[in-house]
Amino acid sequence: MTAPALEPRVLRDRLREARDRTLELVAPLTDADVTRQHSPLMSPIVWDLGHIAHFEEVWLLENVDGAGPGAEGLRGIYDAFRHPRVTRDRLPLPDRATCLGYLADVRRAVLRKMEGIDPRADTPLLRGGYVFNMVLQHEYQHNETIMQTLQLMDGKPYAGPGPGGKPCGVAKGDGVENQPQTDAMAHFPGGDVFVGTDDRSQAYDNERPRTRLRVEPFRIDRQPVDNAAFMSFIAAGGYRSDAHWSGAGLAWRAAERAEAPLFWFRRDGAWWTRTLGRDAPVDPALPVCHVSWYEADAFARWAGKRLPTEAEWEVAAGWDPVRRRALLHPWGDEPATPSRANLDAVHPGPAPAGSHPGNVSPLGCYGMIGDVWEWTSSRFLPYPGFEAFPYPEYSEVFFGDEYRVLRGGSWATRPGAIRNTFRNWDYPQRRQIFSGFRCASDARS
Repeated sequence: MTAPALEPRVLRDRLREARDRTLELVAPLTDADVTRQHSPLMSPIVWDLGHIAHFEEVWLLENVDGAGPGAEGLRGIYDAFRHPRVTRDRLPLPDRATCLGYLADVRRAVLRKMEGIDPRADTPLLRGGYVFNMVLQHEYQHNETIMQTLQLMDGKPYAGPGPGGKPCGVAKGDGVENQPQTDAMAHFPGGDVFVGTDDRSQAYDNERPRTRLRVEPFRIDRQPVDNAAFMSFIAAGGYRSDAHWSGAGLAWRAAERAEAPLFWFRRDGAWWTRTLGRDAPVDPALPVCHVSWYEADAFARWAGKRLPTEAEWEVAAGWDPVRRRALLHPWGDEPATPSRANLDAVHPGPAPAGSHPGNVSPLGCYGMIGDVWEWTSSRFLPYPGFEAFPYPEYSEVFFGDEYRVLRGGSWATRPGAIRNTFRNWDYPQRRQIFSGFRCASDARS
Protein backbone atom coordinates (compact mmCIF):
# COMPACT_ATOMS: atom_id res chain seq x y z
CA MET A 1 0.00 0.00 0.00
CA THR A 2 1.40 3.35 -1.04
CA ALA A 3 -0.28 6.72 -0.65
CA PRO A 4 -0.53 9.08 -3.62
CA ALA A 5 2.60 11.11 -4.23
CA LEU A 6 2.76 14.53 -2.64
CA GLU A 7 2.72 17.51 -4.97
CA PRO A 8 6.02 19.44 -5.14
CA ARG A 9 4.38 22.54 -3.62
CA VAL A 10 3.17 20.53 -0.62
CA LEU A 11 6.60 18.97 -0.19
CA ARG A 12 8.27 22.40 -0.25
CA ASP A 13 5.79 23.74 2.31
CA ARG A 14 6.39 20.81 4.65
CA LEU A 15 10.15 21.05 4.33
CA ARG A 16 9.95 24.77 5.11
CA GLU A 17 7.69 24.23 8.13
CA ALA A 18 10.00 21.58 9.57
CA ARG A 19 13.02 23.84 9.17
CA ASP A 20 11.20 26.81 10.68
CA ARG A 21 10.53 24.77 13.82
CA THR A 22 14.17 23.66 14.07
CA LEU A 23 15.39 27.24 13.82
CA GLU A 24 12.77 28.49 16.28
CA LEU A 25 13.84 25.90 18.84
CA VAL A 26 17.45 27.07 18.87
CA ALA A 27 16.87 30.79 18.35
CA PRO A 28 16.55 31.64 22.10
CA LEU A 29 19.71 29.70 22.98
CA THR A 30 23.17 31.17 23.40
CA ASP A 31 26.13 29.88 21.45
CA ALA A 32 27.28 28.14 24.63
CA ASP A 33 23.88 26.47 25.05
CA VAL A 34 24.10 25.08 21.53
CA THR A 35 27.70 23.85 21.63
CA ARG A 36 27.81 22.41 25.16
CA GLN A 37 27.00 18.76 25.83
CA HIS A 38 24.46 19.13 28.64
CA SER A 39 24.29 15.41 29.37
CA PRO A 40 26.15 12.33 28.13
CA LEU A 41 22.71 10.98 27.20
CA MET A 42 22.27 13.66 24.53
CA SER A 43 24.29 15.22 21.74
CA PRO A 44 25.42 18.82 21.74
CA ILE A 45 22.60 20.61 19.93
CA VAL A 46 25.06 21.81 17.30
CA TRP A 47 25.58 18.14 16.36
CA ASP A 48 21.83 17.72 15.86
CA LEU A 49 21.80 20.73 13.54
CA GLY A 50 24.66 19.45 11.44
CA HIS A 51 23.22 15.94 11.38
CA ILE A 52 19.85 17.23 10.12
CA ALA A 53 21.63 19.00 7.27
CA HIS A 54 23.86 16.03 6.49
CA PHE A 55 20.96 13.56 6.44
CA GLU A 56 19.07 15.79 4.01
CA GLU A 57 22.16 16.19 1.84
CA VAL A 58 22.72 12.44 1.66
CA TRP A 59 19.13 11.52 0.82
CA LEU A 60 17.75 14.47 -1.16
CA LEU A 61 20.88 15.50 -3.06
CA GLU A 62 23.24 12.55 -3.38
CA ASN A 63 20.87 9.58 -3.54
CA VAL A 64 17.36 10.78 -4.30
CA ASP A 65 17.49 9.27 -7.79
CA GLY A 66 18.88 5.92 -6.72
CA ALA A 67 18.42 3.15 -4.20
CA GLY A 68 20.29 4.90 -1.40
CA PRO A 69 23.84 4.97 -0.06
CA GLY A 70 23.78 2.38 2.68
CA ALA A 71 26.03 2.89 5.68
CA GLU A 72 28.85 4.33 3.56
CA GLY A 73 26.79 7.39 2.70
CA LEU A 74 26.16 8.35 6.31
CA ARG A 75 29.76 9.22 6.89
CA GLY A 76 31.93 11.49 8.96
CA ILE A 77 31.14 13.19 12.25
CA TYR A 78 27.39 12.96 11.62
CA ASP A 79 27.35 9.18 11.44
CA ALA A 80 25.07 8.47 14.41
CA PHE A 81 25.93 4.77 14.44
CA ARG A 82 29.69 5.27 14.48
CA HIS A 83 29.64 8.13 16.96
CA PRO A 84 27.39 7.43 19.99
CA ARG A 85 26.02 10.40 21.89
CA VAL A 86 28.41 10.08 24.81
CA THR A 87 31.40 10.77 22.51
CA ARG A 88 29.99 13.56 20.33
CA ASP A 89 31.38 16.41 22.41
CA ARG A 90 34.85 15.16 21.45
CA LEU A 91 34.20 15.49 17.72
CA PRO A 92 35.51 18.49 15.74
CA LEU A 93 32.04 20.00 15.51
CA PRO A 94 31.48 23.22 13.56
CA ASP A 95 30.18 26.24 15.44
CA ARG A 96 26.56 27.39 15.45
CA ALA A 97 26.91 29.81 12.53
CA THR A 98 28.61 27.21 10.35
CA CYS A 99 25.89 24.63 11.03
CA LEU A 100 23.13 27.13 10.31
CA GLY A 101 24.87 27.99 7.06
CA TYR A 102 25.15 24.28 6.23
CA LEU A 103 21.40 23.85 6.80
CA ALA A 104 20.63 26.80 4.53
CA ASP A 105 23.05 25.74 1.78
CA VAL A 106 21.68 22.17 1.64
CA ARG A 107 18.09 23.38 1.58
CA ARG A 108 18.74 25.78 -1.30
CA ALA A 109 20.35 22.98 -3.28
CA VAL A 110 17.46 20.61 -2.48
CA LEU A 111 14.86 23.10 -3.67
CA ARG A 112 16.77 23.58 -6.92
CA LYS A 113 17.07 19.83 -7.45
CA MET A 114 13.38 19.29 -6.73
CA GLU A 115 12.54 21.30 -9.84
CA GLY A 116 13.89 18.45 -11.97
CA ILE A 117 12.48 15.55 -9.92
CA ASP A 118 9.13 13.92 -10.49
CA PRO A 119 7.98 12.75 -7.01
CA ARG A 120 5.69 10.28 -8.80
CA ALA A 121 8.68 8.51 -10.34
CA ASP A 122 8.64 4.76 -9.86
CA THR A 123 11.91 4.25 -7.98
CA PRO A 124 12.20 2.73 -4.50
CA LEU A 125 13.00 6.04 -2.86
CA LEU A 126 10.71 8.34 -4.83
CA ARG A 127 7.70 6.04 -4.99
CA GLY A 128 4.93 7.66 -2.98
CA GLY A 129 7.30 10.47 -1.97
CA TYR A 130 8.96 8.12 0.52
CA VAL A 131 12.39 9.76 0.65
CA PHE A 132 10.88 13.21 1.26
CA ASN A 133 8.68 11.86 4.04
CA MET A 134 11.69 10.10 5.56
CA VAL A 135 13.72 13.30 5.63
CA LEU A 136 10.79 15.23 7.07
CA GLN A 137 10.23 12.68 9.83
CA HIS A 138 13.94 12.66 10.59
CA GLU A 139 13.89 16.40 11.23
CA TYR A 140 10.67 16.11 13.24
CA GLN A 141 12.29 13.47 15.44
CA HIS A 142 15.33 15.66 16.02
CA ASN A 143 13.00 18.46 17.06
CA GLU A 144 11.87 16.22 19.92
CA THR A 145 15.45 15.16 20.64
CA ILE A 146 16.40 18.82 21.00
CA MET A 147 13.46 19.26 23.40
CA GLN A 148 14.88 16.42 25.52
CA THR A 149 18.22 18.24 25.63
CA LEU A 150 16.48 21.46 26.66
CA GLN A 151 14.80 19.55 29.49
CA LEU A 152 18.23 18.43 30.74
CA MET A 153 19.76 21.91 30.60
CA ASP A 154 20.63 23.76 33.78
CA GLY A 155 20.05 27.46 34.12
CA LYS A 156 17.34 29.84 33.03
CA PRO A 157 13.90 28.65 31.93
CA TYR A 158 13.54 27.96 28.23
CA ALA A 159 11.35 30.55 26.51
CA GLY A 160 11.24 29.25 22.97
CA PRO A 161 8.32 28.49 20.66
CA GLY A 162 5.38 26.36 21.63
CA PRO A 163 5.85 25.67 25.33
CA GLY A 164 7.35 29.01 26.37
CA GLY A 165 5.15 30.43 29.11
CA LYS A 166 2.03 28.52 28.11
CA PRO A 167 -0.09 26.73 30.72
CA CYS A 168 0.35 23.01 31.11
CA GLY A 169 -2.76 21.14 30.08
CA VAL A 170 -6.28 22.48 30.46
CA ALA A 171 -7.44 24.20 33.61
CA LYS A 172 -10.66 23.33 35.38
CA GLY A 173 -13.66 24.96 33.80
CA ASP A 174 -12.17 25.01 30.31
CA GLY A 175 -14.82 22.72 28.89
CA VAL A 176 -13.09 19.37 29.34
CA GLU A 177 -15.68 16.67 28.79
CA ASN A 178 -15.84 12.89 28.90
CA GLN A 179 -12.90 12.64 31.28
CA PRO A 180 -12.06 8.93 31.62
CA GLN A 181 -12.28 7.18 34.96
CA THR A 182 -8.82 6.68 36.40
CA ASP A 183 -9.53 3.12 37.53
CA ALA A 184 -11.32 1.94 34.41
CA MET A 185 -9.92 -0.67 32.05
CA ALA A 186 -11.04 -1.46 28.53
CA HIS A 187 -11.61 -5.08 27.53
CA PHE A 188 -10.57 -6.78 24.31
CA PRO A 189 -12.28 -10.17 23.93
CA GLY A 190 -9.50 -11.68 21.85
CA GLY A 191 -9.32 -12.59 18.19
CA ASP A 192 -7.40 -12.27 14.96
CA VAL A 193 -6.19 -8.75 14.19
CA PHE A 194 -3.75 -6.95 11.93
CA VAL A 195 -0.82 -4.94 13.28
CA GLY A 196 1.81 -3.03 11.38
CA THR A 197 1.33 -1.67 7.89
CA ASP A 198 2.19 -2.20 4.24
CA ASP A 199 2.48 1.55 3.64
CA ARG A 200 5.65 2.40 1.73
CA SER A 201 5.18 6.14 1.46
CA GLN A 202 5.62 7.14 5.10
CA ALA A 203 6.03 4.17 7.46
CA TYR A 204 9.51 3.08 8.50
CA ASP A 205 10.76 -0.39 7.64
CA ASN A 206 10.26 -1.69 11.20
CA GLU A 207 6.50 -0.99 10.93
CA ARG A 208 6.22 -3.35 7.97
CA PRO A 209 4.80 -5.67 6.84
CA ARG A 210 1.17 -5.72 7.91
CA THR A 211 0.93 -8.82 10.05
CA ARG A 212 -2.02 -10.96 11.05
CA LEU A 213 -1.86 -12.46 14.51
CA ARG A 214 -3.99 -13.86 17.26
CA VAL A 215 -4.32 -11.67 20.35
CA GLU A 216 -5.64 -13.31 23.49
CA PRO A 217 -8.24 -11.53 25.65
CA PHE A 218 -6.79 -8.69 27.74
CA ARG A 219 -7.68 -5.58 29.66
CA ILE A 220 -5.84 -2.28 29.38
CA ASP A 221 -6.04 1.01 31.23
CA ARG A 222 -8.28 3.52 29.51
CA GLN A 223 -5.75 6.26 30.20
CA PRO A 224 -2.06 6.50 31.11
CA VAL A 225 -1.05 6.11 34.74
CA ASP A 226 -1.23 9.55 36.35
CA ASN A 227 0.90 11.29 38.94
CA ALA A 228 -1.64 10.64 41.70
CA ALA A 229 -1.39 6.88 41.19
CA PHE A 230 2.39 7.03 40.97
CA MET A 231 2.60 9.06 44.19
CA SER A 232 0.57 6.30 45.84
CA PHE A 233 3.17 3.80 44.63
CA ILE A 234 5.93 5.94 46.16
CA ALA A 235 4.02 6.42 49.43
CA ALA A 236 3.46 2.66 49.68
CA GLY A 237 7.22 2.11 49.62
CA GLY A 238 7.44 1.24 45.95
CA TYR A 239 11.07 2.35 45.69
CA ARG A 240 12.06 0.86 49.06
CA SER A 241 10.56 -2.60 48.68
CA ASP A 242 12.21 -5.17 46.43
CA ALA A 243 9.08 -7.26 45.95
CA HIS A 244 7.88 -5.75 42.69
CA TRP A 245 11.21 -5.14 40.95
CA SER A 246 12.97 -7.42 38.50
CA GLY A 247 16.59 -8.31 39.13
CA ALA A 248 17.74 -5.86 36.45
CA GLY A 249 15.37 -3.27 37.85
CA LEU A 250 16.83 -3.62 41.33
CA ALA A 251 20.35 -3.18 39.96
CA TRP A 252 19.25 -0.09 38.04
CA ARG A 253 17.42 1.37 41.06
CA ALA A 254 20.49 0.95 43.26
CA ALA A 255 22.90 2.40 40.69
CA GLU A 256 20.61 5.34 39.94
CA ARG A 257 19.57 5.80 43.58
CA ALA A 258 16.11 6.34 42.19
CA GLU A 259 13.28 7.22 44.54
CA ALA A 260 10.91 9.09 42.18
CA PRO A 261 10.55 9.91 38.47
CA LEU A 262 13.37 11.93 36.96
CA PHE A 263 13.06 15.69 37.62
CA TRP A 264 10.89 15.15 40.72
CA PHE A 265 12.14 16.57 44.02
CA ARG A 266 10.79 17.30 47.49
CA ARG A 267 10.01 20.82 48.66
CA ASP A 268 8.26 21.63 51.94
CA GLY A 269 7.07 18.04 52.22
CA ALA A 270 5.49 17.95 48.75
CA TRP A 271 6.57 16.61 45.38
CA TRP A 272 7.68 19.19 42.83
CA THR A 273 8.97 18.78 39.29
CA ARG A 274 11.04 20.78 36.84
CA THR A 275 9.98 21.22 33.21
CA LEU A 276 12.15 23.22 30.81
CA GLY A 277 13.75 25.06 33.71
CA ARG A 278 10.52 25.91 35.55
CA ASP A 279 9.64 24.44 38.94
CA ALA A 280 6.05 23.60 39.88
CA PRO A 281 4.21 21.26 42.25
CA VAL A 282 3.50 17.86 40.73
CA ASP A 283 -0.04 17.95 39.33
CA PRO A 284 -1.80 14.73 40.39
CA ALA A 285 -4.06 14.80 37.32
CA LEU A 286 -1.30 14.65 34.71
CA PRO A 287 0.13 11.44 33.23
CA VAL A 288 3.37 10.51 34.95
CA CYS A 289 6.38 11.35 32.78
CA HIS A 290 10.12 10.61 32.76
CA VAL A 291 9.96 7.09 34.13
CA SER A 292 12.15 4.21 33.01
CA TRP A 293 10.86 0.84 31.84
CA TYR A 294 12.02 -0.59 35.16
CA GLU A 295 9.87 1.89 37.10
CA ALA A 296 6.88 1.23 34.87
CA ASP A 297 7.29 -2.52 35.27
CA ALA A 298 7.59 -2.24 39.06
CA PHE A 299 4.47 -0.07 39.30
CA ALA A 300 2.48 -2.48 37.14
CA ARG A 301 3.45 -5.42 39.34
CA TRP A 302 2.62 -3.43 42.48
CA ALA A 303 -0.80 -2.67 40.99
CA GLY A 304 -1.41 -6.36 40.25
CA LYS A 305 -1.11 -5.77 36.52
CA ARG A 306 1.59 -5.81 33.85
CA LEU A 307 2.76 -3.71 30.93
CA PRO A 308 0.94 -4.36 27.64
CA THR A 309 2.67 -6.03 24.74
CA GLU A 310 3.08 -3.75 21.77
CA ALA A 311 0.51 -5.82 19.86
CA GLU A 312 -1.99 -5.28 22.67
CA TRP A 313 -1.15 -1.59 22.71
CA GLU A 314 -1.69 -1.26 18.95
CA VAL A 315 -4.99 -3.14 19.12
CA ALA A 316 -6.16 -0.88 21.94
CA ALA A 317 -5.05 2.21 20.02
CA GLY A 318 -6.77 1.58 16.73
CA TRP A 319 -8.39 -1.77 16.01
CA ASP A 320 -11.93 -1.18 14.76
CA PRO A 321 -13.90 -4.36 15.53
CA VAL A 322 -16.87 -3.25 13.42
CA ARG A 323 -14.94 -2.65 10.21
CA ARG A 324 -12.34 -5.29 11.09
CA ARG A 325 -9.45 -3.01 10.27
CA ALA A 326 -6.78 -0.94 12.00
CA LEU A 327 -7.08 2.84 12.07
CA LEU A 328 -4.12 5.13 11.46
CA HIS A 329 -4.83 7.01 14.71
CA PRO A 330 -7.19 6.36 17.63
CA TRP A 331 -9.77 8.81 16.26
CA GLY A 332 -9.56 7.55 12.67
CA ASP A 333 -7.43 8.07 9.59
CA GLU A 334 -7.39 11.89 9.74
CA PRO A 335 -3.97 13.48 10.39
CA ALA A 336 -2.62 13.93 13.88
CA THR A 337 -2.93 17.58 14.92
CA PRO A 338 -2.56 19.47 18.22
CA SER A 339 -6.33 19.90 18.26
CA ARG A 340 -6.81 16.13 18.23
CA ALA A 341 -4.02 15.19 20.66
CA ASN A 342 -1.48 16.80 22.98
CA LEU A 343 1.36 17.02 20.46
CA ASP A 344 3.80 19.51 18.97
CA ALA A 345 4.90 21.18 22.24
CA VAL A 346 1.71 23.22 22.41
CA HIS A 347 1.80 22.66 26.19
CA PRO A 348 5.00 22.17 28.25
CA GLY A 349 4.19 18.65 29.34
CA PRO A 350 1.35 16.13 29.48
CA ALA A 351 -2.21 17.42 29.75
CA PRO A 352 -4.99 16.22 32.08
CA ALA A 353 -7.05 13.29 30.86
CA GLY A 354 -9.99 14.51 28.81
CA SER A 355 -8.26 17.60 27.45
CA HIS A 356 -8.76 16.25 23.92
CA PRO A 357 -12.16 14.49 24.07
CA GLY A 358 -11.87 13.11 20.54
CA ASN A 359 -8.62 11.28 21.27
CA VAL A 360 -10.38 8.00 22.08
CA SER A 361 -9.88 4.69 20.31
CA PRO A 362 -12.69 2.32 19.24
CA LEU A 363 -11.83 0.19 22.29
CA GLY A 364 -12.41 3.22 24.53
CA CYS A 365 -8.80 4.09 25.42
CA TYR A 366 -7.95 7.75 25.83
CA GLY A 367 -4.74 9.57 24.89
CA MET A 368 -2.87 6.80 23.12
CA ILE A 369 -1.38 9.40 20.80
CA GLY A 370 0.37 12.31 22.51
CA ASP A 371 1.11 13.26 26.13
CA VAL A 372 3.71 10.56 26.93
CA TRP A 373 5.50 7.80 25.10
CA GLU A 374 4.17 4.57 26.59
CA TRP A 375 6.45 1.70 27.54
CA THR A 376 5.39 -1.77 26.47
CA SER A 377 6.67 -5.13 27.64
CA SER A 378 7.96 -5.97 24.16
CA ARG A 379 11.53 -6.11 22.99
CA PHE A 380 12.38 -4.44 19.69
CA LEU A 381 12.16 -7.27 17.16
CA PRO A 382 11.31 -7.45 13.44
CA TYR A 383 7.91 -8.45 12.16
CA PRO A 384 7.80 -11.66 10.09
CA GLY A 385 8.86 -10.81 6.55
CA PHE A 386 10.79 -7.67 7.57
CA GLU A 387 13.00 -6.13 4.89
CA ALA A 388 15.48 -3.36 5.71
CA PHE A 389 14.86 -0.19 3.70
CA PRO A 390 16.52 2.03 2.76
CA TYR A 391 19.45 1.14 5.02
CA PRO A 392 19.98 -1.46 7.79
CA GLU A 393 21.29 1.09 10.29
CA TYR A 394 17.86 2.61 10.84
CA SER A 395 16.21 -0.44 12.42
CA GLU A 396 17.85 -3.78 11.73
CA VAL A 397 21.02 -3.26 13.75
CA PHE A 398 18.94 -2.46 16.87
CA PHE A 399 16.78 -5.59 16.86
CA GLY A 400 17.32 -7.79 19.89
CA ASP A 401 16.89 -7.96 23.65
CA GLU A 402 18.61 -4.69 24.60
CA TYR A 403 15.73 -2.35 23.80
CA ARG A 404 12.09 -2.05 24.85
CA VAL A 405 9.41 -0.63 22.57
CA LEU A 406 7.54 2.58 23.31
CA ARG A 407 4.40 3.66 21.50
CA GLY A 408 2.18 6.68 20.99
CA GLY A 409 4.35 9.80 20.98
CA SER A 410 4.52 12.57 23.56
CA TRP A 411 3.56 16.19 24.07
CA ALA A 412 6.81 17.13 22.26
CA THR A 413 6.30 14.84 19.24
CA ARG A 414 5.65 16.55 15.92
CA PRO A 415 2.28 15.48 14.44
CA GLY A 416 3.91 14.23 11.23
CA ALA A 417 6.04 11.73 13.15
CA ILE A 418 3.43 9.65 14.94
CA ARG A 419 0.76 7.06 14.13
CA ASN A 420 -0.58 3.91 15.74
CA THR A 421 1.97 1.71 13.97
CA PHE A 422 5.01 3.87 14.84
CA ARG A 423 7.58 1.95 16.92
CA ASN A 424 10.01 3.81 19.14
CA TRP A 425 12.64 1.95 21.14
CA ASP A 426 15.12 2.72 23.88
CA TYR A 427 17.12 1.15 26.67
CA PRO A 428 14.94 0.19 29.66
CA GLN A 429 16.96 2.48 31.94
CA ARG A 430 16.28 5.61 29.91
CA ARG A 431 14.00 8.26 31.37
CA GLN A 432 15.16 11.58 29.93
CA ILE A 433 12.67 10.74 27.18
CA PHE A 434 9.08 11.92 27.69
CA SER A 435 8.01 8.47 28.78
CA GLY A 436 5.07 7.15 30.78
CA PHE A 437 2.92 4.04 30.53
CA ARG A 438 -0.43 2.37 31.03
CA CYS A 439 -1.05 -1.07 32.51
CA ALA A 440 -2.71 -4.19 31.18
CA SER A 441 -3.83 -7.57 32.49
CA ASP A 442 -4.95 -10.91 31.16
CA ALA A 443 -8.70 -11.37 30.83
CA ARG A 444 -11.14 -14.10 30.06
CA SER A 445 -13.24 -13.61 26.95
